[in-house]
Amino acid sequence: MTTGERIAKLRLEHGYSQPKLAEKMSVSQSTVAMWESNKRNVSNQDLVRLSKLFNVSTDYLLGNTNKKHYYDLTEQERIDLGKLADRMLEGTTNEAEADFWGEPSTQEQKNNLRAAILTALEINKTQAKKDFTPKKYRNKDNKSNN
Repeated sequence: MTTGERIAKLRLEHGYSQPKLAEKMSVSQSTVAMWESNKRNVSNQDLVRLSKLFNVSTDYLLGNTNKKHYYDLTEQERIDLGKLADRMLEGTTNEAEADFWGEPSTQEQKNNLRAAILTALEINKTQAKKDFTPKKYRNKDNKSNN
């Protein structure tokens, strides 16, 4: 995905029209259109301003990474957390299942429980990355987002 495509995607995700983004960036609407169509390069100053406006790293805007933030989970981390959630649920015995509100749990209830556990694990992992990643490894343009 090009820088222009990323700008257009983020603009739409934030609900901005091209004129609204132009107003927020203090540039013309045609400048935004040229950025999005890759007909004009974004200046370093505007790149930093866009990253702050959209709360993403400049590396993400430039296409150097697909992670919007240094603390975003990688695909491997998500897989590992899914395996951990599965291991946690494997600990349930038939006796424990029978005591799930007095009735055997349905597959839907098991899926909901797995989703809740996985969500909690992802939130905690993300928070740990925010709290414990040394500052020298954080993206410099996202210091205000920590």
